[in-house]
Amino acid sequence: MPIESPSAAIDHAPLVVVPVYDHEHAIVEVVAGIRAAGLPCLLVDDGSHDACAAVLRALSAGDGVGLLRLPRNEGKGGAMLAGFREASRLGYSHVLQIDADGQHNTNELERFVALSQAHPHAVICGIPAYDETVPKIRLYGRYATHVWVWINTLSLHLRDSMCGFRVYPLPPVIRLIAEETIGRRMDFDTEILVRLYWRDIAVLHLATPVTYPRDGVSHFDVWRDNVRISGMHARLFGGMLRRAPRLLRRRLRGTR
Repeated sequence: MPIESPSAAIDHAPLVVVPVYDHEHAIVEVVAGIRAAGLPCLLVDDGSHDACAAVLRALSAGDGVGLLRLPRNEGKGGAMLAGFREASRLGYSHVLQIDADGQHNTNELERFVALSQAHPHAVICGIPAYDETVPKIRLYGRYATHVWVWINTLSLHLRDSMCGFRVYPLPPVIRLIAEETIGRRMDFDTEILVRLYWRDIAVLHLATPVTYPRDGVSHFDVWRDNVRISGMHARLFGGMLRRAPRLLRRRLRGTR
């Protein structure tokens, strides 16, 4: 059942966008949590295999759940970019991104929406509060990205650029993706946040619990994705050098 466009009378109209690639088990509970929060949801099927595709078709038959199927796997970033464009086409004002693997607690959705309503022009970025399930190699590996993000923004303001639980105001995102190339795989979350920050879009942070399901499926390719992320940091470093005077002036003014 297609999701409906929001009423024109609603100023803050968020659409939950979930990029999905072969998470047929976890996605059922994720969608149940989204619907329990009373939010419309768009599942972006990122070229999943038949078992997951069938589950997504069944979920999209329910009220308030839409489905956008990509003909081939584009990566998390590619799926989110498609989701942004569809949300804009439908008339939504914001996109709430959440992962499909069950890492994020859907009970937190209302907190993210409430903070976004209070600050509608800002990105609301989740800050993971990990429990004991987090793989240590993933935890330590994030710090390298944190350091590079601080270098590429000349600021310590962005506390975690890799969390996939966040709310975006759509108009600046649509402008950004029309004008610049954004990483389409695991480099997406960091790159889009840094580039929005460069454009003076406010970023607010919200601590949120993150659990790694013991039987969860990860699509992070240690070698390929780390190479992509390294390339992304190199591109951003070049972009920072061009923007350094403005970023430093912002820093001296005390505005992030």
